[in-house]
Amino acid sequence: MDDFYTQNKEEVLLNISSKNNFFSRKMVFYIFFIFFLIILFYFLFFSAPINFQKDSILNVAQGESLRDISKELKDKKIISSRIAFEAFVIIYGGEKHILIGDYVFENRIPVFEVARKIAQKERNIIPVKITIPEGFDNLEIAETFSSKLKNFNKEKFLVEAKNFQGYLFPDTYFFFSSDDDVDVFNYMRNNFSKKIKTIQKDLDASNRSEKDIIIMASIVEKEAKGDNDRGIIAGILWNRISKNMALQVDAAPETYKTKGLSENPICNPGLEAIEASIKPIKSSYFYYLHDKNGIIHYAKTFEEHKKNVTKYLK
Repeated sequence: MDDFYTQNKEEVLLNISSKNNFFSRKMVFYIFFIFFLIILFYFLFFSAPINFQKDSILNVAQGESLRDISKELKDKKIISSRIAFEAFVIIYGGEKHILIGDYVFENRIPVFEVARKIAQKERNIIPVKITIPEGFDNLEIAETFSSKLKNFNKEKFLVEAKNFQGYLFPDTYFFFSSDDDVDVFNYMRNNFSKKIKTIQKDLDASNRSEKDIIIMASIVEKEAKGDNDRGIIAGILWNRISKNMALQVDAAPETYKTKGLSENPICNPGLEAIEASIKPIKSSYFYYLHDKNGIIHYAKTFEEHKKNVTKYLK
């Protein structure tokens, strides 16, 4: 009897142990399975795609919806799940106030970080630095910007700027890569207006029209070789006009045939050339030339000028 009881007890304990081992193995399996699902869910819905391209740029255009943006992000391989992205943008409260423009994604980040950047308007754009030198004409400006900004339309810019040569201020500008020809034109025009305001009193006191000043400045910008030349050259050219002489400057060939200023500015002058045209250096000179080394030589009479030509240019 005791042996039977002992044997039965051992069998029960063995069964219990077997069941415990089974449940333990089953529990471990479930834990690993759930962990696997979590990892899989994260990579499918939250992490950036494996083939994410560094420094990816998303351009949000006017009128684009959250669905449009999520599709573009998916197409550009910035996010893996459109549903997750849209959900996080809504959670962050940014679905109705998304800022248009470019958004840069330098490295792989999870979808909730992508959503946060866009919802909180973190564009992280490095502006494009573009320098327009003094004396550039509209075509040179258009060619410079078209090589730097992908949305810049050279032909449209030239049409818009046709009557504004001389009034697009040369300067160093910072634009976003998404800016276009309209943005450039408006910014350069506004910059010109701001610069002119700083010398408006002198301009008014000159008793010359703004147009005449800008035309003269554009000629001076092309004729002068440096800061030291502008004031004297401006004075010489105003002297010629006061004597009803033709300007006869190489920068504006039409001034060889007609007296006075050219009809329109021949380029876009900088502030120094404009100031020199407003306040020229007075002298008794009527002629000048630059020698082969760029040094300027002046003359009061045409005979003196001819001697300078023979001495310095032949």
